[in-house]
Amino acid sequence: TVLSENPTTFTITVTSEAGENDETVQTTLKFTYREKYPDETPLYEIISQENLDDNDVMNIIKLLEQQAEENLGMVMIFTLVSAVQEKLNEIVDQIKTRREEEKKQKEREAEEEEKQRFHGTPVTIENFLNWKAKFDAELLEIKRKKMKEEEQAGKNKLSGKQLFEMDHNLDTSDIQFLEE
Repeated sequence: TVLSENPTTFTITVTSEAGENDETVQTTLKFTYREKYPDETPLYEIISQENLDDNDVMNIIKLLEQQAEENLGMVMIFTLVSAVQEKLNEIVDQIKTRREEEKKQKEREAEEEEKQRFHGTPVTIENFLNWKAKFDAELLEIKRKKMKEEEQAGKNKLSGKQLFEMDHNLDTSDIQFLEE
């Protein structure tokens, strides 16, 4: 977009190629020709940017300075824009690489947590004997409780013979049931 004719000032929007998930980075460069262009560098600035952090912007400005110095005496806008285009593509690749590394790091951390969950106390003779003593005491306590429950249940329960001896109506109950 041409902004003015004297001095010639224009903007060029440079967008990277789409990365994963159609991510792009973009910047708009403003160029102003000086009187002695191309024997002196044009004035340039970044007037807008998308998805770029401050470090990336500084790297683009340094790249523009370097390319402008290398191309003194030649028409250089195309070269500058091409260099910025390549830099933006590199940034997209770096973002992709960074995300992949973060994903791998999270997977590694999850794997380590999983290993830690299954990593117990190393078994030594002393550890085992202490555990065995506690385990045997718990088993003995459970058996005692079970035996007490059986004894209490056994005292209240009468056998079939005892029931018949206590209640003589049970002698004839089956015959009455059959007759009905």
